[in-house]
Amino acid sequence: QVQLVESGGGLVQAGGSLRLSCTKSGYIFSDYTMGWYRQAPGKQRELVARITSGGRTNYAGSVEGRFTISRDNAKNTVYLQMNSLKPEDTAVYYCDADSPAGRGYWGQGTQVTVSS
Repeated sequence: QVQLVESGGGLVQAGGSLRLSCTKSGYIFSDYTMGWYRQAPGKQRELVARITSGGRTNYAGSVEGRFTISRDNAKNTVYLQMNSLKPEDTAVYYCDADSPAGRGYWGQGTQVTVSS
């Protein structure tokens, strides 16, 4: 059974930083592609960043250069460092884990609110 537990969300002023963490239990973490998605009120869930088992990363254009995704396989944890936050980054952020077989799992989400 795969479980994802996110932490690190909160309220921050524009220009500030936050670091989200997502710890995965069950099966081999290093085999999974990990990602962060977000969903703002009234909008569809969108990809923020992903990191493959081999460490390749990709980002949404809106966060490129401000956010960094990383993983620590020894701690079964993926991180999202968010710098230069903007009010439009306000959303619920979800951790995603994709198995080598293509099965996906979601965390419960963590709220990020950026005040102007």
